[in-house]
Amino acid sequence: MRSQKEISMGNKIVETIERFKLSGKAVETANLVIEDEEIQAIQDYSNTVSIKRLGFNDHGPVHMRTVAHNAVIMMGLLRDAKVKTSLEAEDCGCFEDSLTAVVLAGFLHDIGMSLGRHDHEMHSAYMAYPILDRILAKVYTNVQKRVIIRSLALEGIAGHMGNRQVYSLEAGVILVADGCDMTKGRARIPMHLLSAPKVGDIHKYSANSIEEVRLSSGKKRPIRIDVEMSSEVGFFQVEEVLLGKIAASPAKGYVELYAMVQGNEAKQYL
Repeated sequence: MRSQKEISMGNKIVETIERFKLSGKAVETANLVIEDEEIQAIQDYSNTVSIKRLGFNDHGPVHMRTVAHNAVIMMGLLRDAKVKTSLEAEDCGCFEDSLTAVVLAGFLHDIGMSLGRHDHEMHSAYMAYPILDRILAKVYTNVQKRVIIRSLALEGIAGHMGNRQVYSLEAGVILVADGCDMTKGRARIPMHLLSAPKVGDIHKYSANSIEEVRLSSGKKRPIRIDVEMSSEVGFFQVEEVLLGKIAASPAKGYVELYAMVQGNEAKQYL
């Protein structure tokens, strides 16, 4: 059964696509993946492995929906700024095809966590392959389009950790969208389960200080990211996770990044 948070995030994805007037195949795809029982089951189990077995933060349905939502916002901001996606620039597809690939990548990028942390992005890619085929067959009749969008989604999935170079703007958006999901909600359950100090705890404590991550239109660049935190330990999350993912992303040149402790002046990174 889906939680209220999962339902809310699913609704936000569709609402954001429609708000940016990006409806059509992207909305159809979003609705299909939101309601898909196999995707829900694998997301749920990925979260169980991540939190209960490994002691990590949320890598389940809420996280994957949040990443998809972040990516949709960024895609809308890029389109408003008249930035062409890789598919558009290469005459391989339209913006909506790019958005469809991004939605799929966001929803499926962490399903490999159901096997464990090591190489989970590559596990996610081969586990996602048949799911992508199944979903895309319901949306696109053109085989070439299905192949292109599948490949683009797989690039976003396999490259979301930032340790493998990605080349498309669409995959770069997934990188940044994943890095932006670092608010304290992701660390809540692991913090409660924590019984003894262990390697990697700094990620949970730093994430627990992140109050809000806002995505909006920038002053000089299409995308502005504002990170608000309750204490300075949150700068670790910004500098060691988010900034690294932005630096590895083909979308880097379109992003402004600010971070601040509540009540203090914002620090500009990009």
